[in-house]
Amino acid sequence: MSKTITLLALALLAALWLACSEGSPGSGSQPEGAAPTSAERKVLYWKSPMDPTFISKSPGKDSMGMDLVPVYEGEEPAGPPGTVRIDPATIQNIGVTTTVVERKRLARDIRTVGRIGYDETKVRRIAPKIGGWIEEQHVNFPGQVVRSGEPLLEIYSPELVATQEEYLVALRYQDRLHESTLHDAMAGANDLVRAAEVRLRYWDISDRQIEALRERGQITRTMVLHAPFRGIVVERMIPEGGFLQPGQTVYAIADISTIWVYADVYEYEAPWLHVGQEATMTLAYQPGVTHRGKVAYVYPTVDNKTRTLEVRMEFPNTSAFDLKPDMWANVVIRSEVAREGLAVPIQAVIRTGQRDVALVALEGGRFEPRDLRLGAQAGDDFEVLEGLSEGDRVVTSAQFLINSESNLQSAVRKMMGAGERPPTTMEGHGTMEGEGMAPRPSAEEAPAPAHSGHGPG
Repeated sequence: MSKTITLLALALLAALWLACSEGSPGSGSQPEGAAPTSAERKVLYWKSPMDPTFISKSPGKDSMGMDLVPVYEGEEPAGPPGTVRIDPATIQNIGVTTTVVERKRLARDIRTVGRIGYDETKVRRIAPKIGGWIEEQHVNFPGQVVRSGEPLLEIYSPELVATQEEYLVALRYQDRLHESTLHDAMAGANDLVRAAEVRLRYWDISDRQIEALRERGQITRTMVLHAPFRGIVVERMIPEGGFLQPGQTVYAIADISTIWVYADVYEYEAPWLHVGQEATMTLAYQPGVTHRGKVAYVYPTVDNKTRTLEVRMEFPNTSAFDLKPDMWANVVIRSEVAREGLAVPIQAVIRTGQRDVALVALEGGRFEPRDLRLGAQAGDDFEVLEGLSEGDRVVTSAQFLINSESNLQSAVRKMMGAGERPPTTMEGHGTMEGEGMAPRPSAEEAPAPAHSGHGPG
């Protein structure tokens, strides 16, 4: 029995010795096609598992106390410098969305606030050329709507009364000499009548009033002045019963069938302004109603305080005068920037202040940062002059990278850090100098490198 147990023990020891000899390093060659071990691959550099910008030539710990991990040759992302690879699960989890760069017609909308005013070419001041007293006013308050030919006021002027009398005397003298054979006397009578009529016309007495005076044969104590066109009374200078000097303004009447709209536009938008552009306007008290007009004039000066330039637009008014002077309105000026151009969404561009960068999605979950040269901003797009081609797919949102609009440059480093190669000039141990590199860890924080060349884990 004891002999049998001894033989079994010897057999187990022999089997154990054979197993150890077969599994020991160097006891046999590696099978063909097997993957090389990490000891046979070249370590390019060491990086922090949590902060891709922390890169070192030798193993150690990062600023958070975590062990650095090696990056072997062949593990760095393929493609241009700065390319980073993200696995599909991570892309889906962080909400990366992309869009295709395409060529389109570019147009820019300039949005501003406008102030409605009078058409200055259709504002007229009623200033009679004769002096006298205003006996009666038919239009007696500002804002009153008047029609063309409507009576405005009646004026008593001694000079006007005297001229009427001269005209009637000349007419009677002309009638007496109607059948006279004295041609010179007849011609003189005609000249007197003509001179009196001309004087009345120079005082803005209408032909209809002169004809009524001729038919009536009697002077009138007052003469009526009529409105020259349809509009509203802007000002009334002299009240009823007041004395009027020759040439003194009584009324200011404005025709508001066409109105002007003034708007301030920032100076950087000046290249997209020109006369004849289409403009639309909406009013707060008329929601859903759009009025259409055109840019009539772009003023050649810039306000020194606001750094804006003034634009004047013309809009036709409605029959009910819905567009009233001194109203405020929302104005949109549509300008064609370029006939056709390459466009990229605004949210796809990372603006660092010195560079404009877009992240291009490549095959295999790789993303490449590209510097752009941008043209005009057209609505929600930028015109791309250099850096992208039609059909490129760019990233438009990645919340884990762009966490602050004020930290765009940091967002670029986070996207690029995992794919950056270390600088070629490396001296000693510790972190390598360069943009995006973390500070070099102290000697107390970094452990001594292992003799075998393997990382700490």
